[in-house]
Amino acid sequence: MSVFLVIAGLALLVVGGDFLVRASVGLSFKLKISKLVIGMTVVSFATSAPELLVSLQAALDGVSDIALGNVIGSNIANIGLVLGITAIISPLVVDRDFYKLNWPMMMLMSFVLYYFLKNDEVLTAVEGLVMFIALVLFLIILIRSSRKLTKANLEEVDDALAEVSNFKIVMWLLIGSAGLYYGSEWLVEGAKRLAVAVGISDYAISVTVIAIGTSVPELAASVIAALKKEKAISLGNLIGSNIFNIASVLGLTAIIKPIVVNPNTPQILSTNIFWMIAFAAILIPLMLIPKRFEIGRLKGMLLFGAYIVFIYITLA
Repeated sequence: MSVFLVIAGLALLVVGGDFLVRASVGLSFKLKISKLVIGMTVVSFATSAPELLVSLQAALDGVSDIALGNVIGSNIANIGLVLGITAIISPLVVDRDFYKLNWPMMMLMSFVLYYFLKNDEVLTAVEGLVMFIALVLFLIILIRSSRKLTKANLEEVDDALAEVSNFKIVMWLLIGSAGLYYGSEWLVEGAKRLAVAVGISDYAISVTVIAIGTSVPELAASVIAALKKEKAISLGNLIGSNIFNIASVLGLTAIIKPIVVNPNTPQILSTNIFWMIAFAAILIPLMLIPKRFEIGRLKGMLLFGAYIVFIYITLA
């Protein structure tokens, strides 16, 4: 029964995430927002929705291990699994804004999360609010920066989603939201039962099975974007999603219910959060060596290989 709940929950998250991404992109086109901003904001928020629902549900159920493990595992999966596979399919050209604004923000939020958790092993409502306000300020700077760059050069919309009716967008939003809500409930319940049945911690399940499941929307959005040569959406979506996962998912969850680090899972602060920081940090040397401003197939394979090592060590 627990395995069925996990699979059914993942399936609903995939469907819900897909509908939410479609609705978000369609809405963004109607509002005439540039593709980089679509990737960094609307698509990132939509693809982070499963993490938000799962973490919130887990925190309310008193399983803070799953809330933390889900975000840390998802951020690792977004770079190791999703970016790795996306780069293998189609090499990604890195925009200069990546290391001037987006990457520094991702690193800053990663270190802020570590500091807040290490300080007293609790992510309080005030700390959650600080992270969420930082996200809002970042988005304001990002959109203003994008408007300056694209004022005279807004990309032409050639996507089928640009022609979608308002009714369809509303229906997709409703279907997507329902899928994410029920999917997150089933996934958390199934994961708790599975952890008990297999004899491993909630945290180990959350940082692997749940994290991969909630990263599926990012994988789908990024692979589709890469195949369509929409590189700005693909890379922007992943980096944006990691920032959203920390600042929005954990921030909002902590505001509603403070997240406590379980003393039975010391690996959260001793190893796994450092894996998350390392996967984020490695992007700069990968971007510069040997071919500048490109993450090609070989680099994608290295990221994917490192992710397999992480999963093996976590479950060993």
